[in-house]
Amino acid sequence: MKAAVLHEIGSVPRYEDFPDPVAGEGEVIIDVKAVAVENVDKAIATGTHYASGQFLTELPAIPAFDGVGALPDGTLVGFGNPRRPYGALAEKTVVAAAAYVPIPEGIDPAVATVLATAITGMSITTAAGFVPGETVLIQGATGVAGRLAVQVARLLGAGRIVATGRDDDQLRDVRALGADTVINTAVGDDALARAFTEAKGEGYDVVLDYLWGRPTEILLRTLVPESFAFPKSTRLIQVGEAAGRGLTLTAESLRTSGVEIYGAAKGLDAETMGRMYGQIVEWTRSGELTFDLATIPLSDIETAWQRTDLRGKRLVVLP
Repeated sequence: MKAAVLHEIGSVPRYEDFPDPVAGEGEVIIDVKAVAVENVDKAIATGTHYASGQFLTELPAIPAFDGVGALPDGTLVGFGNPRRPYGALAEKTVVAAAAYVPIPEGIDPAVATVLATAITGMSITTAAGFVPGETVLIQGATGVAGRLAVQVARLLGAGRIVATGRDDDQLRDVRALGADTVINTAVGDDALARAFTEAKGEGYDVVLDYLWGRPTEILLRTLVPESFAFPKSTRLIQVGEAAGRGLTLTAESLRTSGVEIYGAAKGLDAETMGRMYGQIVEWTRSGELTFDLATIPLSDIETAWQRTDLRGKRLVVLP
């Protein structure tokens, strides 16, 4: 079969022949239909992700650990955790018989690969207890997940959405998706602090943070009141680290600001995940939630793996 094959950690996968997988006891062969290539896949392939050792136990190997494919009887399923060294970026892969779930009818395989990305936007309710009418700040709204989060926040009834990013053209796209106010973070610290202050109105109720690092550090400083007052709660959900893994958090940023910080996994269990996924599927079927994809054939994986021009589109490989 053809596959994207990684020969060295840190190298670019090559399109070439790889032995067909053979199902063992309790396993099933999947005919792969679509695979979304995400930052985590590239981080694992470069060895910089904490799970790299788990997924790259031997080389050569096929990257990506989930996708959409067909069972031998033709049933379309979402699958995960292929047996190493097999990954998702191939014509076929092999998974445990329990490592797949049916894809809802009426959902295109390429779109199905991105449905889970939209779930991070739902964490404003599960982690932060969002209620309709509240103001939501989305840090990193020009990325794939951030753009979906803007749409999700609007569909959930946000009263006002403020969105940040580093590119004015992409921020215009985000405004078209439903953001009321946009902030370019590619400015000096003082200018960014003023922008956060001017945009907050009566305050940010929920912050969905895909950035961390410098922009969030500056944001937290702006939320410290200038005089003693009973603070308004701002619930910050930590999702990603596109702008940095760490930040300096002063004591006053928590003591007097009303800021509460949660991880995106707060409030999640199997039942809640199932309910959120069902809502995302419903919005997708109705056309209320849209996905911007860049689809490419598996044969173009070497070039596509190195693309830097996706501008908020999710790269989806079609074997």
